[in-house]
Order: sequence, then structure tokens, then C-alpha cells
Amino acid sequence: MEAPVLKSLDEQGVLLVTFNRPKKKNAFDEAQWDAATEALAGARENGQVAAVVVTGAGGDFSAGVDLSSFSQRPEPRTDGHASGYDAFMAGLIEFDKPLLAAVQGVGIGIGCTLLLHCDVVYVGASTRLRLPFVNLGLVPEAASSYMLEAVVGARQAAELFFTAEWIDAARAVETGIATQTFSDEDVLDAALAKAREIAQFPVGSLQATKRTLLATRRAHVDAALVEERKGMAAQAGSPENVEAITAFMQKRKPDFAKLRRG
Repeated sequence: MEAPVLKSLDEQGVLLVTFNRPKKKNAFDEAQWDAATEALAGARENGQVAAVVVTGAGGDFSAGVDLSSFSQRPEPRTDGHASGYDAFMAGLIEFDKPLLAAVQGVGIGIGCTLLLHCDVVYVGASTRLRLPFVNLGLVPEAASSYMLEAVVGARQAAELFFTAEWIDAARAVETGIATQTFSDEDVLDAALAKAREIAQFPVGSLQATKRTLLATRRAHVDAALVEERKGMAAQAGSPENVEAITAFMQKRKPDFAKLRRG
């Protein structure tokens, strides 16, 4: 079985982290959460790593959480975290080196909210992002309830959350979710080139700068995660969430109208 995350460190100190479940459009299961968490932790500890680029294999960034993984029973965790997602988020919000993303194809759920925690985001022409929380009967995740508004503004954040509409490459740049757009063929090379430009500077200075940026928003991020957990706990397993998941599995459009209170 191929590794769910691939890692490659070049001579310039740029670590390329590739989500590697292309048959699932790089959707996250427990194994991929843990592998991604390990990749970020290793990058923090490795003094040779100056910057990290994340991307996806097979023409997509990530389709979010692998819903089929909900039927699996993961092994009990020994790291103090409730789930692989929680462990990954802890590592992501503490990651203190420049983090860049090279995106193409779909970026759904964590495939979109992850980008809000990246310092530079380059998108390919085929990029289609989505925040699919209301249409799953859920609430935002990954501190996106704060981070999206901080990036795009309150009105656009509300529109994107409440409509769960697709965001193409041009809109991603227009809103500020992405930094710049490239062809699909050039987007990874562009991100790696930018990372190498960054990596020429002292790692200590890069880390100190990133820690400063993280510190100014950390209280807001932590508060968002608390509220999101409350919302997820209330909504997970609710009638609308069950209808959404059932419809997805049956490959039909969910019927939320029948659940409205009279």
C-alpha cells in the first residue's frame, strides 16, 4: 500500500508534502490525517527545512473528509487527541515555518479550510473550492469561522458559508483565499520557486516571523475551534446531517425541506 502522504526535501530546504490518495481525490481518512500531522511535525523539528509546500496527487488537492471512513473503527489514540483531525489541527495552527500550497482540481472542506492557514496559496486553472458545511447539516471547521472572515471579509465569508457555492480559481484570487493563479501545469513549479525564494533566508528569522504572525491570531483561532466543536457536536447525527450523508451515499440530492419545522 502506497503512503497516504509523500515527502521530498530538496537541497534548498523546501519540503514538498503531497497528499497521496488520488483514487479518493486525496480525501482524508485517519491514516492520511496522521501522516500529514507527522509531516508537519517533522518539518518543524528538522533544521534543514526552511519552507513547506503542500499539494495533492492526481490532479486534485483534497476532497475533504473521506465520508466512507466514518464506517471504520480507528484504533484508540495514545497522543491525547480525540481524532486524527484534532491532531492535525493542533499541528497546523502551531506550524511555525512558511507554509505554501499548490492547488488544482477540487479543494473541498479541509481541502479549502487548510488554505486559510497557508502563507502563500497558488491555484491552477482547474481549481474548484467549496465550503460544504451547511449542505452537510454541519458547521464550519478548522477555525474557518474566524479565518475565512479574516481573509475575505464578513460579507463574503457569510455568502460562501451560507451558499456552499463553488469557488473557481479567479474568485479564489479575487477574494484573497489564493495569492495567484497559474496553469495547472505550472502551479506546482511556481509554488516551489516561491518557496525556494523564501528558503534563502535564515530559518530562525523565518520561524520568528511566522510565530509573530501566529501569535496575533491565536486567541481568535482557539476560540473558533471551541465554538466549532460545540456546533459539530450538536449537528453531527442530527436529522439534516443524516439526510445529507444518506443522500451522498445514495448519490441523490438531499431533501432538507421535509425536515423544516412547521
